[in-house]
Amino acid sequence: MKKVHIKSFGCQMNVYDGQRMADILGEQGFEETATPEGADLILLNTCHIRDRAVQKVYTELGKLRDIKNSQKAEGQDTRIIVAGCVAQAEGAEIQRRQPAVDLVVGPQAYHRLPELLEQARARRVVDTDLPIDDKFGHLPAPRPQAIRQRGISAFVTVQEGCDKFCAFCVVPYTRGAEFSRPVAQIMAEIERLAASGVQDVTLIGQNVNAYHGEGPDGRIWGLARLMHRVAEVPGIARIRYTTSHPRDMDDDLIAAHRDLPQVMPFLHLPVQAGSDRILAAMNRKHSAEDYRRLIDRIRQARPDIALSSDFIVGFPGETDADFEDTIRLVDEIGFASSYSFKYSPRPGTPAAELDDAVPAAVMDERLHRLQARIEHHRQAFNHAMVGRTVDVLLERAGRHPGQLAGKSPYLQAVQIETETNQIGELVQVVIERAGSNSLFGRKAEATGAAAGKPSSEDIAA
Repeated sequence: MKKVHIKSFGCQMNVYDGQRMADILGEQGFEETATPEGADLILLNTCHIRDRAVQKVYTELGKLRDIKNSQKAEGQDTRIIVAGCVAQAEGAEIQRRQPAVDLVVGPQAYHRLPELLEQARARRVVDTDLPIDDKFGHLPAPRPQAIRQRGISAFVTVQEGCDKFCAFCVVPYTRGAEFSRPVAQIMAEIERLAASGVQDVTLIGQNVNAYHGEGPDGRIWGLARLMHRVAEVPGIARIRYTTSHPRDMDDDLIAAHRDLPQVMPFLHLPVQAGSDRILAAMNRKHSAEDYRRLIDRIRQARPDIALSSDFIVGFPGETDADFEDTIRLVDEIGFASSYSFKYSPRPGTPAAELDDAVPAAVMDERLHRLQARIEHHRQAFNHAMVGRTVDVLLERAGRHPGQLAGKSPYLQAVQIETETNQIGELVQVVIERAGSNSLFGRKAEATGAAAGKPSSEDIAA
């Protein structure tokens, strides 16, 4: 078989898109390979969310050009594809900067890969259209063997695009307007995944809790109703979703955390900043107090829930007082984990035109302080798990012989010592120790310790 090497950068949706492109290419006779050397086709699935991510792509392309030239000297025809959000944003500029690229394809056009590859035999091709038709309806069903190779956890895209137009964000320009897949199409995919052994499903979208897909009854379903339907699929033990916007966290979705045991008690809910002035400049359309009240409502419905967020430091015009508001919010909420970044202006976004840039040294100092506070709360949350018994879905062999690794309900990595191969099983584990990035424990005895959950005080420690 011909070989394809796929490397995805960035978000979970890129992971999903990379897998679906592998499914498409599999039908064209391509087999995935872990390294670019020897590949007939090399595909970079890219992220445009920050400038550093874009530059990483061009650095990678320089290396791939050398591989392509070396293999050409040995008689092998190797083609390079750039897909994803950098492809959408930069288009033909990619081929101008790196002529070794044969095909540039945006995230809404990759279902046309076979015909685009055929066109690229004669000339270099760029396809960054944002078509009206539903690309998901053109994608082949994942093969059972491919599903099993990918493991017992899976991402499923249910929604794409965003209509929020946050001032810093490039997503509306690279992924387009909000689009929600029909319920029947999503359920068919999830049922195939479950039939091949997937137990943990993460529903993903750029603004996933704005999901509004057509249901089998002809009515529009929200995310909560969709999750109720997913929870009925035999074999699906865990349901997660990401990424959400605070404005779309409605009562039905909050209630789903209370009513559906399959919905994990972990929620990624980006706030971006703790200053109302900066939130307004970001066009977030919520205040810090709105966010606090929303978290209170979520915790009332699910007291053991843990939270994750995104933060941007150094947004244009951010003062010391604005930054202190963010630190205050972090300490009040007590996030179990978070992602934090220095502001990176993206071409074409409103924020890129703003004056009053924050000096790089100030951004560095603020990011260091913020990440220290986030890490403090992350470690407090992890150490609060010691002595508790939690369900762990075992996914793979651990780092050392005799170890198995899995995930807690809170997405924490858990390592256990065991003499039996229980990959794919949901087992109760007594947490004995918290490392810097993993929890370590032992299987609970059949009559062992009572299961425990971290309290809201532990979470907000």
